[in-house]
Amino acid sequence: MRQKRAKTYKRVMALYVQTFGFRHPFQVLVSHDVLLESSKSDMDIVKILRDVVQGECKPMITQCCMEALYALGKDQQKVTNLAKTFERRRCNHRTAIEGNECLKDVIGQTNKHRYVLASQSLALRTTLENVPGLPIIHFNRTGVLVLSPPSTATIREKNKNEESKRIEGIKEMQGVIDGENVVGSNNASLGQPYQQAGAGVGRKKVKGVNPLSVKKKKVPQPQQQQQPPKKKEQNVDLGKKRRRDDDDEDNAQNGDNGSDNEDDKSNNDDTLDDGSGKKKRRRRKKKSAVADAIAELNATNEVGGGSGSNEE
Repeated sequence: MRQKRAKTYKRVMALYVQTFGFRHPFQVLVSHDVLLESSKSDMDIVKILRDVVQGECKPMITQCCMEALYALGKDQQKVTNLAKTFERRRCNHRTAIEGNECLKDVIGQTNKHRYVLASQSLALRTTLENVPGLPIIHFNRTGVLVLSPPSTATIREKNKNEESKRIEGIKEMQGVIDGENVVGSNNASLGQPYQQAGAGVGRKKVKGVNPLSVKKKKVPQPQQQQQPPKKKEQNVDLGKKRRRDDDDEDNAQNGDNGSDNEDDKSNNDDTLDDGSGKKKRRRRKKKSAVADAIAELNATNEVGGGSGSNEE
């Protein structure tokens, strides 16, 4: 069965369940002509009926319909054997009557026992369309077992039931005054049973705005005197290497004292190793003393040269 058709059948059967009190398993009154039609195509009539009503079903047949199958003889023995497996519905007819008349008599004017009719007779289906709350199943022209849409009588009865329920609800609310039977009402006669039932339960108060969703107000802050920023104290860590900036400053300061240090360096003693492991110091002469010694030698040479020329 197609999905669209299955949804439609399920919706139609839900109408009968809610409005007319049908329940599972559905009681399906099967006519003898439906069994004869299904035997032409070798269909599993029980399975097809279950698919049409969209639920579990209980196939039933009357004694008059069974007599109609017996009258067909051994040619339709297979159909007769299938009908014997169905539940027998007593029609209380002492002498067998025509099958369609039997079904019409069993269903009655109101379908009190909530039957689902499966019949191929057009005359019977047309007659029973006036019975509200009667689902009808039959084979269409293409040989497919279908569920007829709800009849006009069924729709009219459904609307009537809904209207009666609405009117009953209005009548119940006629004596009710707004606010009189509410918990916490000033009227003691109406509010007392509700207060006793709900003792300890107070009326809910109207809550304010969520404080987390409200923007906070800006609070003006007092003006503070601006203090000059404090200079960061330069902490010298003796255990760490000195930075380049500090080395450059030291070199600049040492550059001024370079001339003084040169004279001191000349006076420093050089160390010599004499092989005995002891170091001897040799004192260097200052540049000024060397210059004086050279000047004295030049002066003595000049004096010696002058005396030699006179002796000749």
